[in-house]
Amino acid sequence: RREAMTAFGNDRLLLEKYFPDPRHIEVQIFADQYGGAVHMFERDCSVQRRYQKVIEEAPGPAVSAELRRHLTDAALVAAKTIDYVGAGTVEFVVDRRDKFYFLEMNTRIQVEHRVTEMLTRQDLVEWQFLLACGEPLPMSQDQIVLDGHAIEARLYAENPARRFLPSPGLITHLRLPKNKPGLCVDSAVASGDEVTPYYDAMIAKIVVWGVDRNAALNSLDQALNDTQVIGVSTNLNLLSAIVRHQEFADGGYDTGFIERHRSALIPEPEPASDLVIGL
Repeated sequence: RREAMTAFGNDRLLLEKYFPDPRHIEVQIFADQYGGAVHMFERDCSVQRRYQKVIEEAPGPAVSAELRRHLTDAALVAAKTIDYVGAGTVEFVVDRRDKFYFLEMNTRIQVEHRVTEMLTRQDLVEWQFLLACGEPLPMSQDQIVLDGHAIEARLYAENPARRFLPSPGLITHLRLPKNKPGLCVDSAVASGDEVTPYYDAMIAKIVVWGVDRNAALNSLDQALNDTQVIGVSTNLNLLSAIVRHQEFADGGYDTGFIERHRSALIPEPEPASDLVIGL
């Protein structure tokens, strides 16, 4: 307090609770101009590097029905309290005892909105436009249901072995899985395009749906196997390693997952074999 008074002329302090490796859970909400608000359940965004999301899935594999109810109720209270209108994402951190704390609200559609679209069969972008145009909510809360399980993996031009530094450069070859029922790939780059250092290094979002989590995991594993990128370093191998890791498969992961298993997920590079060199 003395340092604060000396530096700022004010000795008031803000204290924040510290959570070692919590879960990061967010709730998708929509609110109209007529006092109506609904949620589209939660997404688990705990698999992160450098505090940025890498994999998102819904419903949260470690979110109980009771916790889901409390999270969604809190998200709607937050939206209604500020007379919010439009699409929004209310984010929380959740500790090991399922106690949750408000983190932030993103007042827009987010990168991972496709996960929720897969589950609810609703076009969230369309909803956002309708509400912005003054329309009422298209559906009531009891009409919005979850169906199956969805997972999204973010494919980045970055080097996990170098602390996830961006890897700008020319993509000389890019093969992404083709869209089909249960698989959606969002991308704006192709072979011959350049990843510049001036914008986010995301190459694609690979989103899968399955009748249950195991089916979704198998679909994502296959989709990642079908993906090829040459010309820039990517996190493709990391994504595959995450999907196949037992702790991730069990669903009990948290925000410390990647760092905790770094040696297994990001093995040290080894010299090429004599066979490869000979070829």
